[in-house]
Amino acid sequence: MLRYPSLRAPLDILFLLCCIALTADVLVPEIWGNGKTKDYPLWFWAGQQVLQGKSLYPDNPATYFDFIYPPLSALLLAIPSYFGKIPLYLCLSFLNIVAWWMTAQYSHAMAGSGHKPGPWLEALPGFVTVTFVFDMFDLGQPNLVLLALMLYGFWLLRDRRGWMAGGMFALATAIKVFPVAVFPYLIWRRQWASAASMLVFLVVFLFVLPAPFRGFQHNVTELKNWYQGMVGSSSEKGFGQRDEQNWCWVNQSIIAVTHRLTRPVNYNQDDPSKPVRTMNIVDVDFKTANLIVLAVSLLIGLGYLAVMPPASRRTEKSDAEEIGILFCLMTVASPLARQYYFLWLFFPMTVLMHRAAYDPRPAVKAATWALLAVAGLLLLLSLPVFPNDLQAYGNNLAATALLTAGLVWHILDPAPAGAAAALPEATSGLQIHANTTAHN
Repeated sequence: MLRYPSLRAPLDILFLLCCIALTADVLVPEIWGNGKTKDYPLWFWAGQQVLQGKSLYPDNPATYFDFIYPPLSALLLAIPSYFGKIPLYLCLSFLNIVAWWMTAQYSHAMAGSGHKPGPWLEALPGFVTVTFVFDMFDLGQPNLVLLALMLYGFWLLRDRRGWMAGGMFALATAIKVFPVAVFPYLIWRRQWASAASMLVFLVVFLFVLPAPFRGFQHNVTELKNWYQGMVGSSSEKGFGQRDEQNWCWVNQSIIAVTHRLTRPVNYNQDDPSKPVRTMNIVDVDFKTANLIVLAVSLLIGLGYLAVMPPASRRTEKSDAEEIGILFCLMTVASPLARQYYFLWLFFPMTVLMHRAAYDPRPAVKAATWALLAVAGLLLLLSLPVFPNDLQAYGNNLAATALLTAGLVWHILDPAPAGAAAALPEATSGLQIHANTTAHN
């Protein structure tokens, strides 16, 4: 089912034109304008720090960090940075293009419908998430590449290549930490090889690989400073070096929305020129708000475990829905979940679109399309034409919750056995791994 773009397919040509336009958004300001802004100059700076043997983080973890990612990220950026800004920016754009295409390919292949989608269904998830993709190119963030790595990891798991899958999960985690949430899932599903591989490769990516270039002791010191500044710092003001973003409207994580609803925090704190605005419905202290976050997270986690089918009842469809829920939870469980983080809803939406298109029950198909439409409308509230107050209440978080509910519904109420076999357009190129997943 996986394929390359074709110049004979009109929608593939549209994809390539979009990629050219998005790459131009990155390169044109740098070549003919005043220079590309957003995170791109920071990536070049980080790469140059590695090339010049300089430190990435201040010696004092309480000091403001310009670069907030693990050292491996800077090491990877150093390679294209050696050739200058334009090669670096072109390399990052190319990675985003490949990741965008492969994300769509893996999402449809692992949707579990047993059908090869037609051209319009194949293009639909990319169309509804195009604003998130634009953010990836415009900002220079790696979330799209991380999504492709995670999907590739689950693709490898389907083929029982657990050690390679663990390497993909570890690489994503070593670049930007929040994909580490996949580890408890691997343990629960007894994917021992993948879990062990993830730990081994994390050690390799964080300690072994940077050592020849940064020096072992220097790298360990930087990792310690990074951990203390990013992971080990948390207070009523905020966490992870970006206090002004933690509680404000741009953050739609479970943690941030819960604190905004339970404490009188200013959700306009990212802009001192704006008036102070709060939205809390109760007024509790910081410690109590954290306990509420813990309780909510625990209930969500236990609910997830409750709906996961036992190994004897696992199918390719249920696995797709299960992993789709995992991607939803990983997105909102990240302490900082800005707008572009919700690109990770690409796979859950693809799974639900396949259910809406191919479920043999007309009422279920109609209800699934309606659910997707409501989720899409909630996501649209993030467009600049709408007030930030709507986003402060967590429109993306609500959309994620709705998609999760749809996936749970399909797990608990699957199509009758054998009904899907009567549907047309059975996929010839998609391998069915029901026996494999049941065994695992």
